[in-house]
Formats: sequence, C-alpha cells, structure tokens
Amino acid sequence: MDGGGKDHGTAGGGKRKNIITVGPWGGNGGTSWDDGIFNGIREITLFYGLCIDSIRVVYDKNGIPFTAEKHGGVGGDQSAEIKLQYPEEFLVSVSGHYCPFTYHGSPVIRSLTFMSNQRTFEPFGVEEGIPFTFSMDGGQIVGFKGRSGWYLDSIGFCLSRRRSTKLLQRVQKACLHMFASRPSKSSGSKERPRTA
Repeated sequence: MDGGGKDHGTAGGGKRKNIITVGPWGGNGGTSWDDGIFNGIREITLFYGLCIDSIRVVYDKNGIPFTAEKHGGVGGDQSAEIKLQYPEEFLVSVSGHYCPFTYHGSPVIRSLTFMSNQRTFEPFGVEEGIPFTFSMDGGQIVGFKGRSGWYLDSIGFCLSRRRSTKLLQRVQKACLHMFASRPSKSSGSKERPRTA
C-alpha cells in the first residue's frame, strides 16, 4: 500500500478542521483500526523484535490523557516507551520500513522512527524492506490508524496544522501593552456624548 492523502475538512463532530489523513503504509493483513483524532500525542509504547509487534498510543483529549487500544500481537522481545513533553513537544514525522516477515507472507511494518519538533526517537525494529516517510512542516500528528493482527501490518496518520504559540504570545503581549498604556478615567470626570 502507498500513502495517499485525504483531506477531512472537519472531524470529531466538526470541532477539528483541516485534518489530513495519510497512508497507510504496509500490508493488508490483520484487521483495520483507527484511533480517531485528538489534540496531540503524549506517549507511544512499542513492542518489537524483527518487526513491530504492537503499538499503543496515549493521546491528549482536551487536556486529559486518553489511552487507545493496543494494536498488534503479544510478541516482541524488546519494548520502547516514548514520552513526549506535551504540549511543548509534538510529533511531526514518522518513517519506517515494511516487507513480508515470513516467506509468502503479507508485508508488515518492520521498523519505525519517530521525530518530534525537538528530537528523534531511534529506529525500532529492523530497517529492512520498502522505506516510507512522512513529515509535515507546520503540522503535527494527531491520530494513528492502520491494520494489525499478530503484528503491526500497516500504519497511517491523521495530521493537523499546529497553532503557533509564539504568534499567540505576541498577540497577548500586544493586547496587554495596549490596555496598560490606555489613560484611565478618573472617577470624578464625566465623558461627554459625541456630537456629529
């Protein structure tokens, strides 16, 4: 499968706008799943070995952690827990590899690498097969979807534009400065009505 994009105009009951879905990358095995769309990602837990066996994501849902279902099997002799410093740190890119894990098998996700706006989280699994990568300037990953059975068969992402906190801080500072520099009215003076 390749990673085509789909624009969702609105999602989550019309509360989120301009959500774009990309992917999935990987195979057609297992069953389809979709975690939905959230405000951001707080944690990702992976179990892996020669492929990615499973993934579980903790999202941010209006300031409250929300743990999604685990997707994949019970294998994997290694694990990784990725904790983002949300909301300052957010996920901007995911890359990896997929190919059949067994002879005549359907492709599965063999490796995953996550990148936030602050750091990169090492490649997990085996970097073997067909590479894929996706990143979004000015955006963040706000949801995962894919297919899974015994392994993580495929993975895709929901993306949202990131609001600039620097712009918001500049606007707040300008507003405070505007209100602070206004002359205050003395309690004894009366304002005259304006005549045309």
